[in-house]
Amino acid sequence: MANIEYVSAPSRVSMGDQWFDVSPIDHFWIQRRFQVFQKLAGNLVANSHEIAEIGCGHGLVQRQMEEAYGREVTGFDLNDFALQRNQSQRSRVCCYDIYQRESRFERRFDLILMFDVLEHIDDEDHFLSAIAFHLAPNGYLAMNVPAGQWLYSAYDQMDGHKRRYSLGMLNRVAERNGFTILRSTYWGLPLVPLVILRKIWLSRSYGDERAVAVGFDSRTPGINRMLLHLARLEVTPQKLMGTSAMAILRLSGSAARG
Repeated sequence: MANIEYVSAPSRVSMGDQWFDVSPIDHFWIQRRFQVFQKLAGNLVANSHEIAEIGCGHGLVQRQMEEAYGREVTGFDLNDFALQRNQSQRSRVCCYDIYQRESRFERRFDLILMFDVLEHIDDEDHFLSAIAFHLAPNGYLAMNVPAGQWLYSAYDQMDGHKRRYSLGMLNRVAERNGFTILRSTYWGLPLVPLVILRKIWLSRSYGDERAVAVGFDSRTPGINRMLLHLARLEVTPQKLMGTSAMAILRLSGSAARG
């Protein structure tokens, strides 16, 4: 169990706790998401003095960064259920509300990872303003979100998703908050038929908290391996379609100067 530093009091977040029980580090989607990050922005890691993850949860991305790059990643989250299960080996783990804007974290991080967090936030602008407070001058924000509002289903609702995104939506959110998108891609194109089937299936069979466990569980190791191989058939970056979208952002102009 991680040694948690309580900078802020734990708080409820808009995310189902059951997700953490069905998302091991070897889950095909967790593995593929990190591969897309490595291709899109892996070159940024070596030049980043300090790295943070907003919404670190149970530490899967922190663990992946430790194993792939030998880098420690300061993890921030408010969900104590997830933090108590954090799987990082040597990274700092903090229960911290970024709206608190602790002076010790101001402009501190050269690279901030925010994987599948923004879709849980009601006020995107307020949240991104708090992110900017923590981002070092000329720092980068790597963001992943679910894609395609037309794929929104009972799974999204029970997992606390407020919305799904297009790359165009991400660009508009970025621009109005002083960010510029440097690189972006959809990913998960081979998985689109499966997500459509999940939407239909869950609408008929599950309308409660079981939707998250049923909708994300890869069932068996064999199926998990098969789905990872399927996901890897996709060439990224691509702008056609996907089940997720990833973007690399940077504060622009006067926003970067504060």
